[in-house]
Amino acid sequence: MSPRRIVLLRHGRTAWNAAHRVQGQLDTELDETGLEQARAVAPLVAALSPSLVWTSDLARARVTAEVVAKECGLVPSYDERLREFRLGELQGLTHAEIEARDPAAFTRFRNGEWDGIPGAESPQEVADRYVACLRDLAATLGPGECGVAVSHGAATRTGLVAFFGWPLAQARDLRALGNCGRVVLEQRTTGAWALATYNA
Repeated sequence: MSPRRIVLLRHGRTAWNAAHRVQGQLDTELDETGLEQARAVAPLVAALSPSLVWTSDLARARVTAEVVAKECGLVPSYDERLREFRLGELQGLTHAEIEARDPAAFTRFRNGEWDGIPGAESPQEVADRYVACLRDLAATLGPGECGVAVSHGAATRTGLVAFFGWPLAQARDLRALGNCGRVVLEQRTTGAWALATYNA
């Protein structure tokens, strides 16, 4: 029997990604490159024969999930717990605008030190909701089944380290996920989950 697997998939590119504009929970659409990325990754995910696809309800993740789910012969389910960080007053600003306004705050932002951003969720809040979703997804998988969670870069890294019980600051040690980058988790015979692939 093959192990149970969970694929964590970041959404395809948006015009705001390309412009280095902070999206957070603002709803932005995939650009043409992002659509091509979703189409390219869909058969790779389908090769794992997933039994379900869950996704953030934000458009960039939702459309990515729809492309992947169609390739898998599935219909995606939407879950707001997979949303990106809400980043408060930084949402909608470019990196250059943040740096011009407050260079020290920009340095903290670039280093992933996101506690204390006005109006933003804390890393712990994001970790709590993401992990709860991931555990619910895992609980629906039968022996040998695979599930897919389509989400966002920072939320996935934060949720991933929390899922393994690692300190949240360790998320900063993980390379940023590329658009449509994949993380694969596999369950050992002991029942514990292992990181099998990162940023494929």
